[in-house]
Amino acid sequence: MKKVTLALSTLLVISLVAACSPPPTPAPAATAAPVQPAQPTQPPAAAAPTTAPAAAAPATGSGGRLALVKSRGKLICGVNNAVPGFGYLDGATGQFSGFDVDYCRAIAAAVFGDPKAVEFRPVNAAQRGPALQTGEVDVVIRNTTWTSSRDTSWGVFAPTTFYDGQGMLVRKSLGAKTLKDLKGASICVMSGTTTELNLTDQMRTVGADFKPVVFADVDPAWAAYDEGRCDAFTTDKSGLASRRPTLKNPDEHEIMEVTMSKEPLGPEVPLGDDQWFNVVKWTVFVTFQAEEWGITSKNVDEMLKTTNPDMQRFLGVTGDLGKGLGLENDWIVKVIKGVGNYGEIYDRNLGPNTPLNIPRGPNKPWTEGGLLYAPPYR
Repeated sequence: MKKVTLALSTLLVISLVAACSPPPTPAPAATAAPVQPAQPTQPPAAAAPTTAPAAAAPATGSGGRLALVKSRGKLICGVNNAVPGFGYLDGATGQFSGFDVDYCRAIAAAVFGDPKAVEFRPVNAAQRGPALQTGEVDVVIRNTTWTSSRDTSWGVFAPTTFYDGQGMLVRKSLGAKTLKDLKGASICVMSGTTTELNLTDQMRTVGADFKPVVFADVDPAWAAYDEGRCDAFTTDKSGLASRRPTLKNPDEHEIMEVTMSKEPLGPEVPLGDDQWFNVVKWTVFVTFQAEEWGITSKNVDEMLKTTNPDMQRFLGVTGDLGKGLGLENDWIVKVIKGVGNYGEIYDRNLGPNTPLNIPRGPNKPWTEGGLLYAPPYR
């Protein structure tokens, strides 16, 4: 017991001495490693600018993109400027027109009540993803196919506005009826597209070697085909139908019957903003529903007198569903007045009284055997 007591006493003394001792003297400066001066032009790796991940949502402020669009006073819509019927810039008038362009106007009408409150920003095929990822545009509506990789890296797709499929345009003199007949042919195709990938897959499947002639922009690609530098041209069938009339001798070319893929086309918004996605999504849906119910730009004011409770809710006569989207309660009326229902948009740009006259096919309401179907607005 005495040994234990003695040991404890010794430890106590050592602790007290250590506590009262001055701190150790630092090593002389001469022995320290030299400090390198800061290099402002060569920041450390951790501080170097980095590229945001593809799926990162662009900053839009605390109010989200809808608030950003409202504060800006206009929608910025990424579009095509060289596909008549879908997205086309008339050089003579400086005006954009087309099916996709009208959906830009529909969104502007939903947000502002004014279909003209939109800036059309042309983007080529390779620019679509970056424009969404960086937030340069609020929405891309430009012959863009909905795929899983784009849905998870570029942005989120709203409902499909045009169901399409990839086709092949050839000179009639070539006598090609199937993809096998194009063995050894040179084929014009746009780079950075599902079209380019599908072409390779389909030609490999049928065992036909070919020479791809790849372009980043659509006008040079069509010029090359028209000049005979390509034996064939492949893109969505709607795009082929759109550009064939612009060739020097349209009647010398035909669209082959083969359909090489599924191409659901529609608007795409940047990732990470549910409210903005809902605005774009429901703008598309209400054009479907308006056609189904026969509500048009010409009769929408008269339809406000309806006693049908579903239509009253749809047109904002009753309820306050617009508030849930951050829009005015009569926003749907403004969309229909500004651009019309889906059928009106289609007929104006692609229908029987246009140079394209593209049959609606699957782009009919579900009540007529098509694929257009809107969830209940309630």
